Amino acid sequence: MTNEFKTTHTPVLKKLGFDARAEKNIDQGERAISLATGSYLVYKSLKNIINHPLMGLHGIAAGGYLIYRGATGVCPIYTKIGKDTTDPQAINITENIVVNAPRTKVYEFWRELANLPKFMTHLKSVEETGYGGSQWIANTPGNLIGLKWNAAITREEDDTYIGWQSVEGSMIDNAGKIEFKDSLNGTGTEIHIEIDYFPPAGTIGRGIASLFTGLFEKMIREDVQNFKLYVESEDFKHYAGLS
Repeated sequence: MTNEFKTTHTPVLKKLGFDARAEKNIDQGERAISLATGSYLVYKSLKNIINHPLMGLHGIAAGGYLIYRGATGVCPIYTKIGKDTTDPQAINITENIVVNAPRTKVYEFWRELANLPKFMTHLKSVEETGYGGSQWIANTPGNLIGLKWNAAITREEDDTYIGWQSVEGSMIDNAGKIEFKDSLNGTGTEIHIEIDYFPPAGTIGRGIASLFTGLFEKMIREDVQNFKLYVESEDFKHYAGLS
């Protein structure tokens, strides 16, 4: 019976994409969610199958599919479309904003890296360690993972450019640059910002990457846009001697 099942049904399952020996394409976080959701769906469907047999059967099938992807780490749909959530995904932020403040003052504020957490909520602190070095600590959604890394200034030009990159061996790879130039009306500053975060490889990296694909990336984008609001606040005006 067992051999007959294998002979008859295994090719059919593989045709549908169900092959537990296939390469895993779901990260640990998504697998856990699939298992929990699938188990709950099967439980609820079994309870209702007498009163609603068709809906119950559909629910059991859907729950079984979720349990399969959670248990094996293989998603047949992902396989067909070429998606793989086990590979750490980088965050790439590119923004252009214009702020109503003199270029020199805006540059000086950014160059004092300890100022960044004042408007960047995804950063808990940035501490300069001397000789262009700094230590960065991030606020992650729910503070589930503590992210800390060291970085160094890679290039700087007074009032026009700052570039930085995390040092080798850091828990996370981070790089960025910011360019400053006078706005067309000559009273403000045009800023071009590029920030990249690359989670490390391996299990820890996949865990960090699961954060990157949602709230953390949203936090960073909002932080960049928040700088315009911060420049117009009394805190910045006091810092820059404009009030």
